Amino acid sequence: MPRGRSLSLLELTREEREYLEALARRRKTAQAQALRARIVLQCATGLSNGDVAERLGINRVTVGKWRNRFVEDRIDGLLDAPRPGAPRSVSDAQIEKVIATTLESTPRDATHWSTRSMAAKCGLSQSTVSRIWRAFSLQPHRSETFKLSKDPQFVEKVRDVVGLYMSPPDRAVVLCVDEKSQIQALNRSQPLLPMRPGQAERRTHDYEKNGTTSLFAALDVKTGRVIGKLYRRHRSSEFRKFLRTIDNEVPGHLDLHVILDNYATHKTPSIQRWLAKHPRFHLHFTPTGASWLNLVERWFGVLTDKKIRRGVFRSTRQLENAITDYLEVHNEDPKPFVWTKTANDILESLKRFCLRISDSGH
Repeated sequence: MPRGRSLSLLELTREEREYLEALARRRKTAQAQALRARIVLQCATGLSNGDVAERLGINRVTVGKWRNRFVEDRIDGLLDAPRPGAPRSVSDAQIEKVIATTLESTPRDATHWSTRSMAAKCGLSQSTVSRIWRAFSLQPHRSETFKLSKDPQFVEKVRDVVGLYMSPPDRAVVLCVDEKSQIQALNRSQPLLPMRPGQAERRTHDYEKNGTTSLFAALDVKTGRVIGKLYRRHRSSEFRKFLRTIDNEVPGHLDLHVILDNYATHKTPSIQRWLAKHPRFHLHFTPTGASWLNLVERWFGVLTDKKIRRGVFRSTRQLENAITDYLEVHNEDPKPFVWTKTANDILESLKRFCLRISDSGH
């Protein structure tokens, strides 16, 4: 039986109920709004403020506040009231001018805008320009590179490779294979200065070269385990040896679907003859200029970040030992990369990108 004072009558239309139920299901964003929606939905069942508060684990006064606000102003009553304070000093027109100027022009003396030059252009402070750029995720000081594949079979190869990621075949292993060639064993010309409170690790800009090695790696898409071999040279003969290693390490009753790039050493007559004698190997080539489609490239990036870039190696042997140690540690608890975009998603994204650059007027 309801307790306390008489309650404001609360009935929902079908549209209001659908909106509130959608709002209440939110798990990450607008949690204050989601809670208010749950309060109103509970109140609409005829429960008292106390019962609703007990069910939702909140204060009874809070329930009464949002019940009354909804009865008076419906959905609009659940919105936050305007906060007190000084009026805005920057108008919508000024914000639009900053955004349009950033996106559609460049300063006379530079290739991109800075907060200082934009502030002088638009008559605002540097901090205001910085806040506007942050709000709209504009970063004129940054530039990234891209490369569009010109492979005439690009669509077919994308669908083939992504299909293996999304729906791997039964009784088969999918391996991403590639070589990280010419890894340099670099030693700094002077000892490192270690990190300490308030100061980052420091090292000299110059270095000594102590030889190179090449890592041949095969990433198991399902398990994340990596088969790796190091060779001093990078030829088709080394690639053939690595294929033998894969053949020995993967159980013989499983087919092998190997994803790799179009490097010349992968297509020599000797490789073709070896593959003809090992019919369980099925090669799937990524499009030319689309190495991002090969998951082992991502693993190479992790290896570089964790073990190579800041490493100090006085010999090639020392570098190879470091890479071998990393392989062992990784395979003790491997974690696969999860491919999420379908081939259609990728092709649609590239279509939008091509339309943008085609319509740019250049």
